[in-house]
Amino acid sequence: MLLLSRSDIKKVFTMRDAIETNKESFKLFSQGKSEVPLRTTIQAPNQNGVFLFMPAYVEELDAAGLKVVNIFPENAKENLPTAPAQVLLIDGKTGIVSSILDGTYVTQLRTGASSGAAFDLLATKDSKIGALIGTGGQAATQLEAMMVARDLNEIRVFDLDKDRRETFVNKMKEELKDYRTEIVAASSSDDAIDNADIIVTVTPSSKPVFDGTKVKKGATVSCVGAYQHHMQEMDPAILPRASKIYFDSEEAVLSESGDILIPLEEGIITKEDFTGDIGDLLLGKIVGRESDDEIIVYENVGIGLLDLMTARAIYLKAKEANVGTDWE
Repeated sequence: MLLLSRSDIKKVFTMRDAIETNKESFKLFSQGKSEVPLRTTIQAPNQNGVFLFMPAYVEELDAAGLKVVNIFPENAKENLPTAPAQVLLIDGKTGIVSSILDGTYVTQLRTGASSGAAFDLLATKDSKIGALIGTGGQAATQLEAMMVARDLNEIRVFDLDKDRRETFVNKMKEELKDYRTEIVAASSSDDAIDNADIIVTVTPSSKPVFDGTKVKKGATVSCVGAYQHHMQEMDPAILPRASKIYFDSEEAVLSESGDILIPLEEGIITKEDFTGDIGDLLLGKIVGRESDDEIIVYENVGIGLLDLMTARAIYLKAKEANVGTDWE
């Protein structure tokens, strides 16, 4: 069994690798070639946390996986990961665990790459300004994915916690200095999204974190953080303005995401307003962006197949490069 740490993964796997792997995952999902049960959720109310168990299986690849990920937002106060996790990669021929990977980093990679894939496919080609709202554990890879998907001049970062916002921006300026994008701290959410071409929200908020009436025409918005019914970081005002609404998995989103469930319940939108899953877009079954003026929304909550396919791709590269620690 191969143990792969964050540093091991970084040696062999890039954000571009993750985005392309996500695209393949979405196609497999939409083709019905994967078994992806809805994740099992166990609440930990005393800690404001939740335990999540996410299995997946692809028969034609003889690969299965299980991610155990625990969302504990209060960990940020102790400088601990807010989404500690492990991914077990399982040989589909034998049922033997072939690798255990740092699931926190796998989650960060595949979640950032989900937005990256959407921007790759849907953002206007000349996008130059990005906005990132939220600076928690998932934010760094969202930031990098934006840069990989489009050649941005500037990304504005906003977080309610000013100190955390400034610390994050300074850290990202150093870590992502090889990109040509300027990373700046925004003084408000309105400042962040002003004239922004691509927008990412990655917070556990239960109320909207941006003003949907102020999003420019032509923007592409990826909302990542609302993985429970009471969470709603997306301003529902954006939905009637959106020409198209895509999902990583409509079934998964409708099982848990307040960003979509609450507006549905309030009659702001109906299911007739949905465009479909991004995998169907990749397969040519549904239409993509049709004009530079369209506002496009991408709601993604994460599916276990992304973890499996990302872990498998990392494992194959690590074996080839002789990276990682063998555990006999």
